[in-house]
Amino acid sequence: FVPVLKLHRSFFHCASTSGLTHKARRELHKAARRFLEVSSRILLQPLDEHFSHVDADPHEVALWVLLKRTRSATKAVRLQAVQELAENHHWHDYQYQTAAQVIDQRTAVGLARTPRVDLRFFLSPPALPELEDGGLWCFGGNGLPYAQSLTSVPSEKVESFCLQALVQHSKSHCDHIVANGGLQLLQRVYQLRRDSLKIQRNIVRIIGNLAINESVHQAIVQSGWVSVLAEMMQSPHIMQASHAARALANLDRETVGEKYQDGVYVLHPQTRGNEPIKADVLFIHGLLGAAFKTWRQKDRSVVEEEKEAGSREDYTECWPKSWLAADCPNLRILSVEYDTHLSDWKAKCPAENQRKSLAYRSRELLNKLKSAGVGERPVVWVAHSMGGLLVKKMLLDASEDPDMHELMKNTKGIVFYSVPHNGTSMAEYSVNVRYLLFPSIEVRELCKDSPALHDLNENFLNIAKDREIKVLSFAETLPTNIGPMIKILVVPTQSANLETQLPLLVAHLKEPQT
Repeated sequence: FVPVLKLHRSFFHCASTSGLTHKARRELHKAARRFLEVSSRILLQPLDEHFSHVDADPHEVALWVLLKRTRSATKAVRLQAVQELAENHHWHDYQYQTAAQVIDQRTAVGLARTPRVDLRFFLSPPALPELEDGGLWCFGGNGLPYAQSLTSVPSEKVESFCLQALVQHSKSHCDHIVANGGLQLLQRVYQLRRDSLKIQRNIVRIIGNLAINESVHQAIVQSGWVSVLAEMMQSPHIMQASHAARALANLDRETVGEKYQDGVYVLHPQTRGNEPIKADVLFIHGLLGAAFKTWRQKDRSVVEEEKEAGSREDYTECWPKSWLAADCPNLRILSVEYDTHLSDWKAKCPAENQRKSLAYRSRELLNKLKSAGVGERPVVWVAHSMGGLLVKKMLLDASEDPDMHELMKNTKGIVFYSVPHNGTSMAEYSVNVRYLLFPSIEVRELCKDSPALHDLNENFLNIAKDREIKVLSFAETLPTNIGPMIKILVVPTQSANLETQLPLLVAHLKEPQT
């Protein structure tokens, strides 16, 4: 209630200095005092008390009743109050401003995760501190001070490198980043780079990583990030909205028990809702894929867009988010992202090579999925290319881990899209030109008729049959462009088939563009 008192004190001051007559000022002061009296009487009375004896606009009373209910000791009452606040679109501007000053951290996050919430419920980010040396740069690695010395104003490229470094540091140096003003510095970069969707995504990705740690939630809220995330949630760009949804879900300890680690994105539901979740569907991309771009429609040229201008509204950047969620609203749809490389040219250091193996990635992703609550309800996996091998490895590892028993028990089905169960000739091609490509571990693991792949496949088939997991495989029949001069079937039909006893759908498909 203190912010409301400050608001009215400011009003008294303005009325006293605006040149109004003594009589007019007296009437204004009288009206303001009356509003304070009514507000305080409402706030001090029990929730179930009737307000028929209070001389105030019923619409005014309704706002204060809802605001008080958001602080109820009963969780169900709080949730209902937040929903009613957001669904009432008839509040006046001053009522939104009052609510923005009164609502607590828990209510602000809840409103931000409500569909189509009015952004006037949120205070603007506070004024940013003066720039100082260090700060954001101190997390960037040895190369960034040199890059900074080249120009007084960091270029967008340098900022991108710095943010990519911060993404990694935000997983393990959360308290250090917050203590050194990282939240405010990121806010500054976010406001300066409103024209760069990529920079904004990386910044919100960092906020999502920091939000995994409940000890810094208050700092995140106080530095103005809830209003930023609420605005990004309403972005027409699926990637922007999904990054914001992840950060807000990690902040929402009122209705979300899971925590979404870096690279695990909720495509649906991204807001609070009343629909019960009956199953999880997980999308795992393949080589050179990503959590969003792998599951999009074919990229269109300008000419194609002009020809199909009428159907543009049906185009989707991510069909699981746009189509599957619409058809099956009771699903939780997750998309998982991990780094892949065709070549070791991009490797940061040889010591990181072990991080690229199926075995390492399997352990890492299983821990992330467990944190996200995967396995607590029925699970269906959808995997493309190397992602299918990763799914098989994860299920094998889970079958040997007592802590993952529920994940195995609840795995009901798997859809394989062009998965090289028996390897791919593309890997052999890369080996033949190793002096040019230096094929990475991912590619070497995909070599045709690899003994490791054979063992993985045989072991997976055993647990799939034993647990009666339903499996459907899609195979490609059209060649894919690999560079400007080469066309190949990345995963031919014989490799895409697990074995003759399991269903295989041979469709006129080719690899998604990467």
